[in-house]
Amino acid sequence: MTIQLPDFKGGFRTYEPRPEPLAVTSGAPLTSRTVFSAAHVVADPYADVSPDSAAAVDWDATLAFRRHLWSHGLGVAEAMDTAQRGMGLDWAGAAELIARSAREAKSVGGLIACGVGTDQLTGPASLDEVRAAYEEQLALVEESGAQAILMASRALAAVAKGPEDYLEVYGHLLRQSAEPVILHWLGPMFDPALEGYWGSSDLDAATDTFLEVIAAHPDKVDGIKVSLLEAQREIDIRRRLPQGVRCYTGDDFNYPELIAGDEKGFSHALLGIFDPLGPLAAEAVRVLDTGNVGGFRELLDPTVELSRHLFQAPTRFYKTGVVFLAWLAGHQSHFTMVGGLQSARSLPHFARAYELADGLGLFPDPKLAEERMKNLLALYGVAQ
Repeated sequence: MTIQLPDFKGGFRTYEPRPEPLAVTSGAPLTSRTVFSAAHVVADPYADVSPDSAAAVDWDATLAFRRHLWSHGLGVAEAMDTAQRGMGLDWAGAAELIARSAREAKSVGGLIACGVGTDQLTGPASLDEVRAAYEEQLALVEESGAQAILMASRALAAVAKGPEDYLEVYGHLLRQSAEPVILHWLGPMFDPALEGYWGSSDLDAATDTFLEVIAAHPDKVDGIKVSLLEAQREIDIRRRLPQGVRCYTGDDFNYPELIAGDEKGFSHALLGIFDPLGPLAAEAVRVLDTGNVGGFRELLDPTVELSRHLFQAPTRFYKTGVVFLAWLAGHQSHFTMVGGLQSARSLPHFARAYELADGLGLFPDPKLAEERMKNLLALYGVAQ
């Protein structure tokens, strides 16, 4: 059987789907790296909502997907930008997501870390209000029993006058955190409102401020997640971290080489691309656990083309491709997203994502994925 897929030039090409999925194991703990998948939320397709409505979430399907990730030995990074924080999921929805997922993690023994931000602030805010918003969310995450991830704040980026405001706010939060946290530097390609974070658009100057925060409180920082899509910058930051502070790569363009590392160290992982790649990524890390770096790269390097496709500019819409692949893989019954974000990518983009994911063997049931892809094509008027 073949399928006619639209290309990027207005034409079509014939693709022959893969007959069998990639064979992977599950369950064995990962030992050489700590690996989180930032997980998406599943919308309720039957809710009567508009793009301006609060998110309607299918909680059963959302939690089932987290159990899928845990079953492969991955941790879940919850309520991050992959879950559409600030792009369809408001703070009330995120708070419920954190509470539900943390309970689910306890029930299955799964590793979980949750995003702490300031998205309950909906208008201009003072520095004191930003600090208080962070404190509210930090308290909720700590009370849930999950590890906290201090995410970059749009409100702080808007109100901060310079590096000293970042040092003051983050220092305050770290002094009061009950357990070591993960600091998250999300670049403006993921969220344009974060331009100039850490007090400067000069990344060298911003890096110095970021590292100054960590150096002042190394006992309160488990690690950092760097999402700048610059491999060498991440390596340079990694080499400047205090002993014991981990680097979690958030680089969805260069993750195989960063996780593999070099003679001076390596990165752990906290990645949105590990949502669709979950089983394959876990399999690759289990190979790395044996010391087989070549085998790890052999499995993971071919996935980069798919990741770069999903995360192409405008990068913040990568969530659409992530949810699309979850639908094709059978993890949810529909391709609907909170905020109507399923419309954020083109049909040729979806077609290429399907082709690349199928070629990697990511779909547990390739026939189901083919049928769903054909159904989507039919909705666009493409006959087979």
